[in-house]
Amino acid sequence: MAHPLARIIEQLKREPSRTGSIVITVFGDAIVPRGGSVWLGTLLEFFKALDIDSGVVRTAMSRLAADAWLERNKVGRNSFYRLAKSGRLTFDAATKHIYDPPPSGWTGRFELLLIGNSVDRDASREALKNAGFGSPLPGVWIAPSGVPIPEEAATAIRLEVSAEDESGRRLLSESWPLHRTADAYLKFMKTFEPLRGWIARREPLADADAFTARILLIHYYRRVVLRDPLLPTALLPADWPGQAARGLCGEIYRGLLTASEQWLDRYGSNEAGPLPKAGRELARRFGD
Repeated sequence: MAHPLARIIEQLKREPSRTGSIVITVFGDAIVPRGGSVWLGTLLEFFKALDIDSGVVRTAMSRLAADAWLERNKVGRNSFYRLAKSGRLTFDAATKHIYDPPPSGWTGRFELLLIGNSVDRDASREALKNAGFGSPLPGVWIAPSGVPIPEEAATAIRLEVSAEDESGRRLLSESWPLHRTADAYLKFMKTFEPLRGWIARREPLADADAFTARILLIHYYRRVVLRDPLLPTALLPADWPGQAARGLCGEIYRGLLTASEQWLDRYGSNEAGPLPKAGRELARRFGD
């Protein structure tokens, strides 16, 4: 086991169990580009590297299916899984947030959503957070103009506001905990910087380790970037670490991609046999 990866896995073990979240990362990052469906045995083989028991993985899969994140297809004694429609819609939006470059243009205006019904607030909260919206007050959500509004908030009252004056900037500061997001980016970089150094020195990395490192890289990065509203540079603190974290993540990702895909070639399968090859969009991730 490569030393930087071993330290990352040890850090993961000290945290509360996030097996279900890692499963979703595996699907969104590695399985969706290769057809979308995967044999349970492929997932169990991956989780061996994290020293996570097969029973824990099976329980997480059952919960994700019960929560409409995954769909199961039983073929004989073998189980195959894919993202359910609701899970796919959520991850399609998250994919752009994770892998695409931040929007370069800014109109100086913001989208303001008003959601009055408490039931609607609860139903839309997580989707709005994942779409990059912040909330200064209950039922009030804000994001840079042009950010797609999730279906869960389709009934909201929509307004446009300017952030040019002091009151607008105060609204922004109270909508997002930017200091916590900045701290999370710095922690992410501290955790994965040794892995970048390892790859840069061309130290050997087995295919299995490359795939494990790739999934953990996106697992940790996703937890930060999906809470980042990707605000225009003009509205961010001068020392904002978001761009540096994205650069680090993209460099490591590209360094792991070939070997990690070779692991999927060897161990990945679906109902029809080996997983199909990924399309060109996989190579375009973290492009500028």
